[in-house]
Amino acid sequence: MTRRALMAGNWKMHKTAAEAKLLAEQVAAFGQGVTDRDILLAPPFTALGGVAEAVKGTGIIVAGQNVCWEEQGAFTGEISPLMLKDLGASAALVGHSERRQIFRETDEMINRRLRGGLDQGLTMVLCIGETLEERESGQTMEILEKQVRSGLAEVAAAQMIRVVIAYEPVWAIGTGKTASIDQAQEAHGFIRRLVVDLYEKDIAASMRILYGGSVKPANIDELMAQPDIDGALVGGAALDAESFGRIINFS
Repeated sequence: MTRRALMAGNWKMHKTAAEAKLLAEQVAAFGQGVTDRDILLAPPFTALGGVAEAVKGTGIIVAGQNVCWEEQGAFTGEISPLMLKDLGASAALVGHSERRQIFRETDEMINRRLRGGLDQGLTMVLCIGETLEERESGQTMEILEKQVRSGLAEVAAAQMIRVVIAYEPVWAIGTGKTASIDQAQEAHGFIRRLVVDLYEKDIAASMRILYGGSVKPANIDELMAQPDIDGALVGGAALDAESFGRIINFS
């Protein structure tokens, strides 16, 4: 089965509203004429509306960097799926390593966020990955299995059409280190086999799995040549339009 590539930029806590709108316009220019792959931008919450307006009509997907499981309520500092949709977003990230490591979000909380977004029709990107300590102690696959099974708990098979998994080895995020091509493919293949076990072969075959962790113009072509790597979740390189443009236009 041929899966449509998804190239996603996570801008993290960068860019003012005006800066984000300009970057979105520049990215859209690099994406002109690209019809065989999808582009996703995840700006800060404060810039979502402007970015959505800037890319309107281009086909670029706009995503929140996180989402709450409730529509509204006493959840200071959170953003609901309805609020994201109101600003023009149609997707959200959950479980990013920075949410897990710095803000101590648990597997259970990440699962609630995922299901809350799915229930409101959002496309959800579930981020998973192991730390350096976990990899060096031989726990990589155990950690990935735990995060996948916990993250997808109570997610119906029919909802999986709107689920993307992003594998991001924590030790490679923002460090300049990148998992070797073999390490990345091994993890992606393992994740896909897990989804077969949890659901069925067709669901696993159609689900997109992205690689994240110091993705750069220099390594994107080789990464995308792997059979189970369907795209990239890009951090630092997504903050420069020319750099991200080269990643979007991988060959």
